[in-house]
Amino acid sequence: MNLLNEDYSETKKNKTKTLIKVIIVLIVLVVIAIIGIISYMMYLQRMELKVLLNAQQNDDLKNLLVFETDGTIYVPVRAISSFLGYSCYNGEYTDRSEDNSKCYVQSEVEVANLTLNSNKIYKLNLSGNEQEYTYVYMDKPVRAINGQLYITTDGMQKVFNTTFEYNEESNTITIDTIPYLTSIYQTAVLDYGYTGLSDVLENQKAMLKNMLVVTNGNGYGVINGLDGTEILECKYDNILYQQLVGDFIVVSDGKYGIIGTDQKTKVEISYDNIKLIDYDAGLYLVQRNGRYGIIDLNGNTVIYPENDQIGVDISRFEENNLKTGYILVDNLIPVMRDNKWGLFDLRGNQVVAFEYDSFGYIANNSRDAINLLVIPSYNVIVACLNNRYTLLNASGEQTFKAFVDDIYMTNNGGEIHYTMIANDRTYDVEDYLDRLGVQQVSTNNTTNTSSNTTNTSSGTTDQTVNETVEENTQNGEEQSSNEGQTIQEVEE
Repeated sequence: MNLLNEDYSETKKNKTKTLIKVIIVLIVLVVIAIIGIISYMMYLQRMELKVLLNAQQNDDLKNLLVFETDGTIYVPVRAISSFLGYSCYNGEYTDRSEDNSKCYVQSEVEVANLTLNSNKIYKLNLSGNEQEYTYVYMDKPVRAINGQLYITTDGMQKVFNTTFEYNEESNTITIDTIPYLTSIYQTAVLDYGYTGLSDVLENQKAMLKNMLVVTNGNGYGVINGLDGTEILECKYDNILYQQLVGDFIVVSDGKYGIIGTDQKTKVEISYDNIKLIDYDAGLYLVQRNGRYGIIDLNGNTVIYPENDQIGVDISRFEENNLKTGYILVDNLIPVMRDNKWGLFDLRGNQVVAFEYDSFGYIANNSRDAINLLVIPSYNVIVACLNNRYTLLNASGEQTFKAFVDDIYMTNNGGEIHYTMIANDRTYDVEDYLDRLGVQQVSTNNTTNTSSNTTNTSSGTTDQTVNETVEENTQNGEEQSSNEGQTIQEVEE
């Protein structure tokens, strides 16, 4: 009997020990699980995407980002504008409409125009008197997502003048705007021994590349924003950063030149003025002794500075929706010498002699005529001689060998029409050019190359012109020898 009790007691003890071990194991497992859960939650918290806008966390901005499988990040133009100090509208700044395939964003100092499927951004500085647009290129074209226009973060930086940095290790995106960077760097330049930063918008854009245009009270220079090391000595009367090219136009003793960030002189400081007129063509407008010429990005002469004027004043042709008056129909540079206008191509070859009184039609009657310089869908320029008008194509050739009384534009409820008048008879210019066999051109600007399309006329040109505008030259007036051939002379 005692043996049975002893066996029972021993069995009970073993079961108790086993239960205790199981409980301990379970407690250990629970503790490990709790530690694992806490660690995982901490990991998730650490790895949750953070977006810092001007050093402040912004969850609303984070929710706007669209991540593609290839790593590209897109942002909606309209929604993100308000976060970055801009307003967004449909259409174009100079051609306002409700066209939702285009939009422009506007701040107090700048406008940027965007078009669906295009990677070209046209920008207008509102802080000066310039009417000419500049442009930059995004890495990818504007795209539509759910009916809204989206751009990449590269495009965001260029449209809104911001920085964008993504730290994958901390899963943090940092976005800084120029006003914020200015407030940060203003303190830094004082520590570096300078009196302040340039307040010119184009120079402020250098901050996006960690470069600062600074002054010491006596002159301007450029320093590295990260460590204050000198890039250009603080000895120039003025400096203007060229965002597209990455160089600096410098002014010393009233003379202009160009110096790169590598401190090498690209253009000697010898001109009275220098202005970048087209990056794709690589051309600067230069002035010397009151005369104008063209040089390339390396300082080589394209058109000698011996002309009275280069470029047309596009402020006279506001409804023509032109971005520049220096290069017309993608290929031609209008140049005036001795009060006569001619045309040069982008390589500096003169393709039209100095024989025209002006380019463009200026409305001077009671009709609903609007000033007209170019007809973009056909890449033709309106040219004037002795108060008569003709059209020149991208090669400088007349599309029809005649001069008419008027060539102008009308806008009827947003519909643009081009009209030509010869001897009090009215003709639709586009219909007329179609009859001549002049081909329309594409206005798509999705790439950073120019079409340089040349229009040509069919072999029936003169016959068609004779049939439609012959009366223009049958008014009995004597034509001057330099006015160009009349229709009758062409036919003969």
